[in-house]
Amino acid sequence: MSKLLAMILAGGAGTRLEPLTRERAKPAVPFGGRYRIIDFVLSNFANSGVYRMKVLTQYKSDSLNNHLSRAWRMTAFLGHYVEAVPAQMRTGVDWYKGSADAIYQNLNIITDEEPDHIFVFGADHVYRMDVRKMLDFHIERKAACTVAAIPVPIEQGREFGIIDVGPDGRMLQFLEKPKDPPPMPGNPKMCLASMGNYLFTTDTLVKQVVRDAADEKSAHDFGKSIISELYKHEPVYVYDFAQNTVAGQEDKERGYWRDVGNIDVYYQSNMDLVEVDPTFNLYNDRWPIHTQPNNFPPAKFVFADRESKRVGTATDSLVAEGCIISGGQVHRSVLSPKVRVNSYSEVEDSILFENVTIGRRCRIKRAIIDKNVEIPPGMTIGYDPVEDKRRFHVTSGGVVVIPKGMKVT
Repeated sequence: MSKLLAMILAGGAGTRLEPLTRERAKPAVPFGGRYRIIDFVLSNFANSGVYRMKVLTQYKSDSLNNHLSRAWRMTAFLGHYVEAVPAQMRTGVDWYKGSADAIYQNLNIITDEEPDHIFVFGADHVYRMDVRKMLDFHIERKAACTVAAIPVPIEQGREFGIIDVGPDGRMLQFLEKPKDPPPMPGNPKMCLASMGNYLFTTDTLVKQVVRDAADEKSAHDFGKSIISELYKHEPVYVYDFAQNTVAGQEDKERGYWRDVGNIDVYYQSNMDLVEVDPTFNLYNDRWPIHTQPNNFPPAKFVFADRESKRVGTATDSLVAEGCIISGGQVHRSVLSPKVRVNSYSEVEDSILFENVTIGRRCRIKRAIIDKNVEIPPGMTIGYDPVEDKRRFHVTSGGVVVIPKGMKVT
């Protein structure tokens, strides 16, 4: 049986998710009411039976480190662990120069662990995946490296690193955001986009990051610097993520993957969850998304005075533990723990992080309100674009974002 190691890249600055990443790393951003973004990739490995995971951190990692230490305590005496590895500048005084450099600066981990195969995955995507099936594909083809890819409409190919493959799945070409993306074999309307998830034989990975580190002109990025050269000399294969299945998954969920790298995509990915019949279903108990347990009481909905419209309700929404909907109305929204919505207020199409309080008679629509924010009584947010832009951060898609701890007056 192969000895496996997962190295999770969680050191990016996450600037496109500002202001949500102003005080936290991107993988630590809350998602779906009670999770952090990183919980999805870690759950995929744990559910797949890969129990040795190193999380390479760097920017604003305190919140992420706290989450990992509390939510991901595994059985150490069986050799199971999720371990945060901060940037240590082992090879000099520089931060990580790119994803490949992050692995290079931590080659000591590989030396210590002695794995046969190494997964190098990102920490900021929302999806379910049985990584063992990717491993089987990799071993059957005697690949030096396997790249996970997802089919996307060919007109969207300019936004991704696109892979041209042969009929057997071997990589023929890697193109970074090409103007004319090559179509998938047998499907001229789709092309294969790299997910930024890789599986290497250990020798291949070590040789490649050492080679890359010696190249002063390199971008030190896996896609641009490693994969774009490796396929020319070694057998690099492409694993079609759309063919991956997990236990308890419905057919409509197959191939669901979201890169929540900007706020509009992050917002829409949360809104996907509140559909009556969502494409991505959090309630699959055969492939659970693990996270930090808590001791908060159940969510509570109080007041039912329909004549005065003082009714505590939530419809088509995710409402986490410890929330109190006290005479307010919540619709198509995602609420993290300990949110309070007070009487006569309306919250619609919004995401409220932990410990947010909505005062009486407020109207909130298409907003993301970060942790520890109190909205004073009578406030309207999301209805007047000019006023919203004057006071808050507003995305190109019109989503109002209120930063963590902001004093709203």
